[in-house]
Amino acid sequence: MYYSDELIEEVRSRNNIEDVIGSYVHLQKKGANYWGLCPFHSEKTGSFSVNAPKQMYHCFGCNESGNVFTFLMKYENMTFQEAVQTLAERAGITLPKAEMSPESKKKADRREKIMDCNKEAAIYFYKMLKTPHGEVGLKYLSEKRRLSDETIHKFGLGYAPKDSTQIVEYLRSKGFDDDIIMATGLATYNEKYGLRSLFWNRVMFPIFSANGKVIGFGGRVMGDGEPKYLNSPETEVFNKRRNLFGLSFARKSRADNVIICEGYMDVIAMHQAGFDQAVASLGTAFTSEQANILRRFSKSVLLAYDSDGAGTKAALRNIGILREVGLSGKIINMKPYKDPDEFIKNLGADAFKERIANAENSFYFEIRQLESDFNLSDPEEKTAFHREIAKKLCRFEEEVERDNYTQAICAKYNITLESMRKLVLSEAGKGIEAKPIERPKSGINKKTDKEDNLKKAQRVLLTWITDDVTLYGKVKSYISPEDFTEGIYRKVAERLFADIEEGKYNPAGIINMFQDEEEQRAAASLFNTNLPKLDTPAERSKAFHDVVLAVKKTAYEYYTSKLGSDVTALSKVVEGKKALEALEKTSFNLE
Repeated sequence: MYYSDELIEEVRSRNNIEDVIGSYVHLQKKGANYWGLCPFHSEKTGSFSVNAPKQMYHCFGCNESGNVFTFLMKYENMTFQEAVQTLAERAGITLPKAEMSPESKKKADRREKIMDCNKEAAIYFYKMLKTPHGEVGLKYLSEKRRLSDETIHKFGLGYAPKDSTQIVEYLRSKGFDDDIIMATGLATYNEKYGLRSLFWNRVMFPIFSANGKVIGFGGRVMGDGEPKYLNSPETEVFNKRRNLFGLSFARKSRADNVIICEGYMDVIAMHQAGFDQAVASLGTAFTSEQANILRRFSKSVLLAYDSDGAGTKAALRNIGILREVGLSGKIINMKPYKDPDEFIKNLGADAFKERIANAENSFYFEIRQLESDFNLSDPEEKTAFHREIAKKLCRFEEEVERDNYTQAICAKYNITLESMRKLVLSEAGKGIEAKPIERPKSGINKKTDKEDNLKKAQRVLLTWITDDVTLYGKVKSYISPEDFTEGIYRKVAERLFADIEEGKYNPAGIINMFQDEEEQRAAASLFNTNLPKLDTPAERSKAFHDVVLAVKKTAYEYYTSKLGSDVTALSKVVEGKKALEALEKTSFNLE
């Protein structure tokens, strides 16, 4: 879709990036920037930075960068046009009707076909459950699992027949070509057998997006086959780390909490019993991305995991993930039964409601599990146990919260408050000393990678100028956009330099020149390169001079290599030689 640059910029400027990302990621302000756990890769220490002045984000762990449009495109798997529309609606901006570009229309049409194919497959599996082919599946769901027809219908449960060609032929008959069928993840191709369904002889669980569209499937084998549960692979419309089973229903719940379960059947059993706030991860361990999704719907999360060792281990792991994104977690005691499904079948919904009301504080749960690792009758082990408690208390950043937990734990385990506070201070102090930073005396680190040698100086210079636009005035007589030899680098430099000349400074707006997500990420990274850490103005001035000189040398060598094949190269070489001679005699004062 074609929207004017002015309209796109209005949409971007009316959506503060810290507010938009803050609705997905728990951010804390530290210095000039906001910091949190990166939603694009797993990490325990937040390396995801949101720069409010630049209106950009950057992860120093995985190097993802961009503006508010890029974030939605990456996180919600949107096209650029969809991101513009979503943020326009958020800001109350009415967009004019616009026509799609051929490329955008092609992408949108393909996504729509994949969604339609998934929906048609879900209808097929649902119908098959009520045929003689699906008798084994229906018996499993209605008799063994005691699911009502209403619940089966609500979740669209179905059956994939033993003949692995049936679903393929059905989808073909509905007009879907093999490329789209494979793009859903429903089928794979091999030369001997052709296109065959990934799912056969399985009870099928459609996986819905938050807005209720079928994006994938889970299948439970009937009999002794392996694997017991099989999930769709990740596709253009399905990302396991950023979706939750049951979320499309749970997001409409009136409950003041969300309950995380381990499996599909736990979620379905809980919904049938009236606990419509239940969700589960999709065949993978619970992720920080999923935790951030839950933040949008509730601040209170309850864990209803299996009562065995594996369930306890998962609960301990996920307590940490929830805490890191700013959510409080409590543990529902399933004993004497294994999981919510078994518990509710045997003791009923009222008993489960009571367990919810008495859910255990996650910190107490952690300490109780930790206690089982020590023999408290042994003084040495008891001391070690107290040290481990102190380590966990160090995680509370707010002094009031830490002190409240310290007092509660001391009372429970008969520890003197003074001795525990000393232990906490001792443990906290162990992490204060950091390794000395090796600070380079020039702006360019020596690397063997040829590509990086050519481009790093250009990236550093662009970042340096966006951090301090006054530096442009010092280099504009030596450096021009043509000195940036990479396509995106040059486009960014052209726009950045022109904006500064006109008295404008809008790095986030520059990214809007690119509609492709990868190009946006690449452009954004040019404003977020790690700059050298230098102690004195003299070191900083020399480093900046070295960067400028390196950029000019790279451009000079580039145009020299083009002599004979590029008519403009000669003038660039002559100009470059003069600029290099001048730079050799020039110094920059960055005090």
